[in-house]
Amino acid sequence: MLQGSPTELVASFERQRQAFALDPDPTLATRLSRLDRLAAWLDSHESDIVRAIDVDFQGRSAHETRLAEVFVVRTGIRHAQRVPTALHFRPAYNRLMPQPLGVVGIIAPWNYPLQLSLGPALAALAAGNRVLIKPSELTPRLSALLVSMAREIFNPDELDVAIGDVELGKAFASLPFDHLFFTGSTQVGRDVAQAAAANLTPVTLELGGKSPAILDVSCNVAVAAQRIAFGKLLNAGQTCVAPDYLLVPAGTAENVASHLERAITKLYPKLASNPDYTAVISERHRARLAEMVREARTAGARVIEVNPAGEAFNAASRKFPPTLVIGAPVATRLMREEIFGPVLPIVEYANLDDALAYVQRNARPLALYWFGDDASRCNRALRETVSGGVTINDCLWHLAQESQPFGGVGPSGMGAYHGKWGFDTFSKRKPVFHQARWNGTALFHPPYGHTFNWLLRVLSRIA
Repeated sequence: MLQGSPTELVASFERQRQAFALDPDPTLATRLSRLDRLAAWLDSHESDIVRAIDVDFQGRSAHETRLAEVFVVRTGIRHAQRVPTALHFRPAYNRLMPQPLGVVGIIAPWNYPLQLSLGPALAALAAGNRVLIKPSELTPRLSALLVSMAREIFNPDELDVAIGDVELGKAFASLPFDHLFFTGSTQVGRDVAQAAAANLTPVTLELGGKSPAILDVSCNVAVAAQRIAFGKLLNAGQTCVAPDYLLVPAGTAENVASHLERAITKLYPKLASNPDYTAVISERHRARLAEMVREARTAGARVIEVNPAGEAFNAASRKFPPTLVIGAPVATRLMREEIFGPVLPIVEYANLDDALAYVQRNARPLALYWFGDDASRCNRALRETVSGGVTINDCLWHLAQESQPFGGVGPSGMGAYHGKWGFDTFSKRKPVFHQARWNGTALFHPPYGHTFNWLLRVLSRIA
């Protein structure tokens, strides 16, 4: 375990690099052993994980931790891939030989500190790499538990955890990793990419942005409201793929808000003392949310605070009530910045062209949500918008599909992981062509003549 020392950080990195050089292609048994150890640790420490994250948040729903952190890590799977060979090259054959890259660095955020540390770590270990994790300084209890995990089940040359502040994080990003994986804000992602570029280190950036939810005229508003309320308020909105704003048909904002109020009240009949309703991570972040709402209200927006039990909220509790905002001007921070909290702007659109244009003229989001029963209009939205991923008639669930890749596009990220895509991200897929003893490639050798010309014409038609 490392704590606060760039010197120790470099030493740990070098230890892993030397260990990888001695064993650059770990056996299947070795890789499975690492994953088995991690799975066993999760099983025996689930209650410790729940308690640690609850302390870090000063109120994190235990059920959300089990669902969005422990369960997600447990369900990671790995796949293999073969590549077909063109007919005219047989009996030779192709294959992609996955090789471990070496030492992988993982910089994890605070919002899902277990899932976003161990999710990419699992993929990197399965691919045969050594792993160095830098968890967030905002979740010290969970970070300490990760340190304990590393000591308990791994050698430090297999997996290690670096604990430290922002300065240590900068030093971490500057190490010459064989791959660097970062989850966090777009702003910090730019800094990480620049630091990695100095070493030509390839990066995967899992960022965020303002993910829209479009309510079509064909949608069932009551059902949509229930699903949006869950997707927005999971982890108190501190989720990179949470719906950041709603686009609703003109004249329906108030009706949509009423349905959302009812859905939120059903999910959380009380808030301040409700263990199912998670707190905001820090006083600073809570103050930022309050200021964004205040600015929107001052600019003329209608603000609806959903507080079913009429409870008092203050900064000391670190809980922030679900808040709907109708008509926030586009220049306000609420409409310019990723919100990352339980505040949901509602924006009306005149027609589908208007809704799609609104999405298109903003930065490409990590997620897009479509609610509606009109398949042709839905397909148009899929074709004419670009986003990291999409869930139709619900929120968040595309993230949990291990048989599909997860990742952003443009300002919302680069690269992907989950399932076999995680394995591929942390592997060099080395192409290998196996030539057969008896083959026809000699026909392509000079001296060229009629046979060569005939063969080239034939192959040009079937290749």
